[in-house]
This record gives sequence, structure tokens and C-alpha cells, in this order.
Amino acid sequence: MRSLLIGLILVLAGCQQIPLTPEDIQARKFEPVPDKAVIYVVRDNPDFSGIQAQIDLDNNVKLMTYEGTYYRWEVAPGTHKVQGFGGDMGSISVQTERGKIYFVQVRVAGRFQAESSFQVVTDAEGRAAVLRSVLIRPRQALINE
Repeated sequence: MRSLLIGLILVLAGCQQIPLTPEDIQARKFEPVPDKAVIYVVRDNPDFSGIQAQIDLDNNVKLMTYEGTYYRWEVAPGTHKVQGFGGDMGSISVQTERGKIYFVQVRVAGRFQAESSFQVVTDAEGRAAVLRSVLIRPRQALINE
């Protein structure tokens, strides 16, 4: 039910501008974290598919993505894996350094089953995609509410 509500909100967002949350405003400042790396995972709009897609970050954080959504992920320096979840086998590993920001573009194809592909994009491309998108929260937070 929550997924349907979120999907409806995102569809309506295309018709009317939804006010940004304080978390979204903060994330759009693109501030590095001194002892960590920051990875923005962004699914641009338009996409190859309008269906929702679940992705997993380091087998720890689950996200339900839609066209025009992004997530800001603060991580320890090192290698981190972004991958599709369930039957979606797409994945990418990102080698990060402390104090730096990375942008991973998610593309989803498929009509009924999500088929995600991931690519690290330039700072300019990533920032532009984030500014066209809406911040999402991890799936666990949606389940616990």
C-alpha cells in the first residue's frame, strides 16, 4: 500500500512541484563528509522503464527506486556494491576515498521485471540528475513506520 502511495505521489510530482523536505534540501548541498565517502545513487527521469526497482547497497540498505528518485549514502572509504535485488542481477562496485563524492546512475529496463544497470557518472552529470530528482528513504524505514 505504501509503495502505491509513494508511486502516486511521484506521478503527481510531475504535475505539481512538491515542497522539498529538509533532508532533501541538505542532500542537495553536495557536502562531503571528512572521514567518509558519499555516494549518490540516482535514477533519472525519464528512464527506460516506469516500473519500480529494488536495489541493495552493500547487502545492508534496501531501496525502492522510481523514475526521478535518488538516495545519498555515506560510507566508510573502500569498495561498496550497488546491485539489483531479487531477480534483478545488475550490479556495480565503487571504490571510494574519504572526503570524496561519487554519483551512480541507475537505469532500469523491463516491463514486469526490473533489469537494472549501473554506471558511475561525472560530477556534473550526477549533480544535474539529483537536482531533477526527489530524495527517497531506505525501504526499512518505510516498513517500520
